[in-house]
Amino acid sequence: MASDSPIETHHTRIVLRSAIASRLLLLTLIILWRSIVKPYDTSASINPTCLSSSSSTSDSIVFPRIASAIEDSIVWDSVYFVRIAQCGYEYEQSYAFFPLLPLSISLVSRTVFALFIPLVGYRAVLGLSGYVISNIAFVLAALCLYRLSVIILKDREGALRASILFCFNPASIFYSSIYTESLYSLLSIGGVYQLVSGSNNVGTLLLALSGAARSNGVINVGYTCYQTMHRAYDAVFHRRSFVLTVKVLSSGALHCLCIFIPFIVFQAHGYYNICRGRAPDQISPWCKARLPLLYNYIQSRYWGVGFLRYFQLKQLPNFLLASPILSLALGSIIHYVKLQPEIFLSLGFRGSSEDKNSASMFAPMGPDRRAKGSYSLKERTSTIQQEDQIVRRRKQTIKGDGHSTLPVENDSSDSSRNLSVAVLPFILHLGFMAATAFFVMHVQIWSGGRNSFLISQPTSLLVCCPFNGISHKQEEMGILDMGILCGLHPSWQFALLKLLPFHLRN
Repeated sequence: MASDSPIETHHTRIVLRSAIASRLLLLTLIILWRSIVKPYDTSASINPTCLSSSSSTSDSIVFPRIASAIEDSIVWDSVYFVRIAQCGYEYEQSYAFFPLLPLSISLVSRTVFALFIPLVGYRAVLGLSGYVISNIAFVLAALCLYRLSVIILKDREGALRASILFCFNPASIFYSSIYTESLYSLLSIGGVYQLVSGSNNVGTLLLALSGAARSNGVINVGYTCYQTMHRAYDAVFHRRSFVLTVKVLSSGALHCLCIFIPFIVFQAHGYYNICRGRAPDQISPWCKARLPLLYNYIQSRYWGVGFLRYFQLKQLPNFLLASPILSLALGSIIHYVKLQPEIFLSLGFRGSSEDKNSASMFAPMGPDRRAKGSYSLKERTSTIQQEDQIVRRRKQTIKGDGHSTLPVENDSSDSSRNLSVAVLPFILHLGFMAATAFFVMHVQIWSGGRNSFLISQPTSLLVCCPFNGISHKQEEMGILDMGILCGLHPSWQFALLKLLPFHLRN
């Protein structure tokens, strides 16, 4: 981007190096531990012949040991994704896994890595393709998170911290495995970044694709609804234009429909394959429902997902294991509500015009949109430069006196500004997903480290970890608290402190 400052360019390089280093470190640990400890899951060996004969097979391979090592690493949900990429959707329960990752794996294996099929076999190449896709998507997602955080928080230092913590998040193992976490994070964060940058069509496309990667991608429609709601309010009460109001509402409805399309098409595909052409006594109960939703039925029957279904005494240890990430989410929401109660209760309608124009997500539609967008960019750049000057002055004060002498009210003002109305949609999203995780989801999914459900949401780290206006020791303790809440081992917390750029720690 031509408007990037030297500081943002430097930070982007730090985020890129951190993301790559975290993936290399994690993959090294995976290989090391798999060579020492026998895997708990034994599903890697489950690979029956495809029901159809359309899948590619290889009678002999050149490097069987390499092929075996790759295939043995395909465990847990990775078995489903690779199986779907190899054989398609054969069984009812396989429709719990959305098609974008299997399609991407199949495409990459048949193009980029096609030459490796005679060497290690088709299934091993599918696994290799899945690992490459997940790790590349993670690196790109980290870069998108930094870009988005700069716009929303208006604080480059806070954006850098959020991005580095994302690189070393406690659910990191899932981002380097054949899971949808990395791909979904890239598409959802990238889509929201495009929305707040003013590229609504590109943002809608990316958010729609996120719905093809994971079921909760459809919830990203909330960002478009929030944008439409504020633009319609501006058209009705400020512009007083009926034509503009209709234009805003119709455009918003069309974008929302586009985000829902992948989910609807996938459910229709499942209905056509499972329900059509069978006798009434041979079809599943969900086929007879007034609104046949395959995904809800599968989650309930095969995975036991449902409202309060896991509120059992025997599940108490799992709830305790899951409490750190949920506590972090709840604490972030409460912190925002205390700082901005009026904005939160009014859903952002009582935010100042200057505040709303700080992000293009709320820029009104109309002839002067380009001008307002240009002004917003200049205003945002000026605000970020002022933030950088404040941070530099604070650090100089810390170096000279050993503690910050800035007035407390200035720190509060900085925090309020950085958690402005532009952050509200992410707070609402985080709250909804946290409530869903607590009351509805299979508790084992988000306990014991599988916190990726929340961390992979757009900017959950963005709203959880901006430690602004704090001294050197407070910053270290803030990062340590973040590590504790996320379930990081203390050794990883201190390693994270050492990995942070020097100018963030001094």
